[in-house]
Amino acid sequence: MGSIDYDAVAREYSRHRRVHPEVLRRLLLDGGIDGGSRVLEVGCGTGNYIAAIHRASGCECWGVDPSAAMLQEAAAQCPGVRLQTGRAEALGVPNGAFDLIFSVDVIHHVADRTAYFREAARALVPAERLCTVTDSEGIIRTRRPLTEYFPETVDTELRRYPRVDDLKALMADAGFDQILERTVEHPYFLTDLGPFREKAFSSLRLITPEAFQRGLARMAHDLQQGPLPCVSRYVMLWGRARPGNGREGDTARVEGPG
Repeated sequence: MGSIDYDAVAREYSRHRRVHPEVLRRLLLDGGIDGGSRVLEVGCGTGNYIAAIHRASGCECWGVDPSAAMLQEAAAQCPGVRLQTGRAEALGVPNGAFDLIFSVDVIHHVADRTAYFREAARALVPAERLCTVTDSEGIIRTRRPLTEYFPETVDTELRRYPRVDDLKALMADAGFDQILERTVEHPYFLTDLGPFREKAFSSLRLITPEAFQRGLARMAHDLQQGPLPCVSRYVMLWGRARPGNGREGDTARVEGPG
């Protein structure tokens, strides 16, 4: 069905997309974030996660995204977070600038993942961590409610999302070790059709209008009977920037990305 103009959908994302509480909790805990940390979100979009990390820890936070409209929405909710237009493959920051680099539901948009992982390894303090939050094949096939009502999204998403094992191999080649995979989930009840009606989930923009309307009608019918039980799952893929890559002693403070 073509590509998605993320400048055009920034407002819908800002209205409807929310932080996954378990992803946020694990980023703070497993990422070792405290008030002295320097954290970069790659593909920060409207800024939900980096703003939440800043509020929770008070640490120095940066966000990079290729969409100027997304960053405009982010600026409204991210006072104190430094935002800049940029791409994952060319972060434009000094070596060893960050203690944690992460992305949430972004890696399938990155055209050159090898370049991104190498950039992340370079931009991290040696022995600090990268986290890629993404969907596995199993998650895509069992999304609730998305796959239940819009089964046409499955094949589209499987073509878009890289395999988790492939990401692990790319990370290892780029200079990461201690690569760990964690699945997190958040059960909830859906009471509002708005996020689906306004296509706040990008996969809904990649199926036919007929498939979308068919699924939306089924969802509206079932919602009349009461809230819909749902569960949101993610894979969190962690890696440590391997020491000994020639970057020790070549760290620098960063005033902002770029």
